[in-house]
Amino acid sequence: MADTRLIHGRYRLLDLIGRGGMGEVWQAHDESLDRRVAVKCLKPLGQRSDQAISDILRERFRREARVAASLQHHGVTVVHDFGEYQGVLYLVMEFLEGRNLSQALNDSKPHPLTVPEVVDIAAQVADALAYTHEQGIVHRDLKPANIMRLTDGTVKICDFGIARLGRDIGFTSRLTGSSVAMGTPHYMSPEQISSGPVDHRSDLYSLGCVLYEMVTGVPPFDLGDTWAILVGHRDTPPDPPRTRRADLPEAFDRIVLDLLAKTPEGRPSDAKELRRRIAAARSSSAGSASPATAPYAMSSTSATGSGQDPSPLAWSRGMTAGRKALGSAAPGIPLPDFTSGLTGVWVTAAQQRGSATAALHSPERPTPPPDTLAVLTGRHDEGLHLAVLAEREHLLGPEHPDTLASRYEVGFTLSRTGRALDALDSFGRVAEGRARSLGPDHPDTLAARQETAYVLGRLGRHFEAHQVYAAVLASRERTMGPEHPDTLRCRHNLAFNLSRLGRLEDSYRMACEVADARARVLGPAHPDTLVTRYEVAYALGQLGRWTEALVIYQEVAAARAHSLGPEHPDTLAARYEVGISLGRLGRSAEALQVYEALIGDRTRVHGAEDPETLRARHGLGVNLGRLARWDEALAVAQDVLLIRERVLGPLHPDTLVSRREVAVGLGWLDRWADALTVYRQVAEAREHVLGADHPDALASRNDEAHCLEQLGRGPEAVALYRRVAALRQRGASGPR
Repeated sequence: MADTRLIHGRYRLLDLIGRGGMGEVWQAHDESLDRRVAVKCLKPLGQRSDQAISDILRERFRREARVAASLQHHGVTVVHDFGEYQGVLYLVMEFLEGRNLSQALNDSKPHPLTVPEVVDIAAQVADALAYTHEQGIVHRDLKPANIMRLTDGTVKICDFGIARLGRDIGFTSRLTGSSVAMGTPHYMSPEQISSGPVDHRSDLYSLGCVLYEMVTGVPPFDLGDTWAILVGHRDTPPDPPRTRRADLPEAFDRIVLDLLAKTPEGRPSDAKELRRRIAAARSSSAGSASPATAPYAMSSTSATGSGQDPSPLAWSRGMTAGRKALGSAAPGIPLPDFTSGLTGVWVTAAQQRGSATAALHSPERPTPPPDTLAVLTGRHDEGLHLAVLAEREHLLGPEHPDTLASRYEVGFTLSRTGRALDALDSFGRVAEGRARSLGPDHPDTLAARQETAYVLGRLGRHFEAHQVYAAVLASRERTMGPEHPDTLRCRHNLAFNLSRLGRLEDSYRMACEVADARARVLGPAHPDTLVTRYEVAYALGQLGRWTEALVIYQEVAAARAHSLGPEHPDTLAARYEVGISLGRLGRSAEALQVYEALIGDRTRVHGAEDPETLRARHGLGVNLGRLARWDEALAVAQDVLLIRERVLGPLHPDTLVSRREVAVGLGWLDRWADALTVYRQVAEAREHVLGADHPDALASRNDEAHCLEQLGRGPEAVALYRRVAALRQRGASGPR
């Protein structure tokens, strides 16, 4: 693979992010679908290697591809493609933002993971194992390095390189009959060590080892050499985790010890039983804890009002969400006005902002950013709805239509204020209750199920969202007809979700169909019609068809200006996309005109320091740079940086993007010494926030090394490049 960095004219290898026993893992760019991916390449063994071993490893790699590609679950890494190029086998997977548990354990040594964190991870891994075991697949190498925890808290199992298909025992035995080690000593089950029959309960034993290490900081048998470790697994009872960590609840201590039973029969019968036991242990812990000593227990029951299993990330309640958690409007689907109530009178964002500013503004207390106000308003609404929900549940019962309506509003507020997992729990309970009392095809039941799908999409669980949308759509078409507005809304959401699954052609085709139908039913200038046409343009852009995308964005912007007004947020959003499209087509001079007008309107309507105003100004600076007007580009980047630093904070991702843009401008102006200082600031900030081995932090260190090269400081640059390479290899035995 050293001879080329482009595989089959499609996957461009960018950065080496890990090496393992089977090969290398690269961060890459899928140039056909314009997305970031991870590419795993089987490392050639060399001419002297034993051919039998080489054949075994190659066949194992092919099996990983077949096994992983057969799995479709939010808790398992998604495989996009597989092939061979110039004699090298490769596997294309989703690129995961986060850390594996080996890295998390290493980072948390001074401060161990909290019990709620461990319980949440255990529940998510159990869910994923329940799915894979139902498919007849045993992982056989479950360990911290093969479990990823993403930045949003989602947990995924990676690397099915030695997984066994339960229905293919004979072939597997031929693979494992070699001298190639299968499994990792600290996490191998006794039956793996003794070469006995291995089934899904072997994975449960390995999970028990992982959980033991997560709560105590060390594996259950952390002995001097490999043989001693293996004998420990086979013959020695483990010390109860509570002897090392007194705050571990007894119920969870029992779960871990049962997982570590020496015989498969002594363990939980399957991962579903394990998941039920975890839920029961969590509910029991919540019921027995006091408010002073168990914030996790309090948070996990406050929103549910019952002993049911809380949302997987209930322990995170109360943490500040930040701008990323709130999210911005996904292309084609504008978010609702966060500052309006759910049941009261809706007001415009400008009106709400004005009243908030009047109430809060003083020389000593500057106006908070709009996102902060939105979060506070959402929490206020949530509190009101929770109070009404509690009263209705007490007086009317949990499945009375009014009670379910209140729970629906709680879910809606949670969803739109960044607490997606809690919202998922609320909508799921509403859907189940309405299905029992009203029927599965009742419009209110379908509305709750559709919101469930929307939240799954916000969580990045697009395959599950697709399944729910498809089921709701079938029900709506059957009961309401194919062109009912609610049916078309569901089809629009399904088209949007298809694009997030990488099915861009399907997304484009369905969005076109929905746009045509909405134009017939609602009219060509109806806001819903324009939202879908916006989605058509987005899909075209993702497909690289920017000329067509530009035409539609321009038409949508003009239609919205006519029907909604030139300064409506939806109109301004479409104009921003016009600027993006022009820039992607190399028409930067025209893009500048669009951005200049947009900045003026956004400043007048929302203020000079609104995040969307700053985003438009950032786009202006980028296009100035594309036109080689670097003095002006640098001035814009510096100004935007100062405002973002003050409004969002020095460590906010948008602030760091602007700081890097300043460094880029300095470099193009041949001010490499100044650029070096700024690149270092970005790298240090990202290391502080994300960790030294996070991809963004490593990219910043690469920027710094490039700067050193430009300054003629070659030895320092080489040392830094080597440091980056070492950090990328540390603990990276599985795909990210």
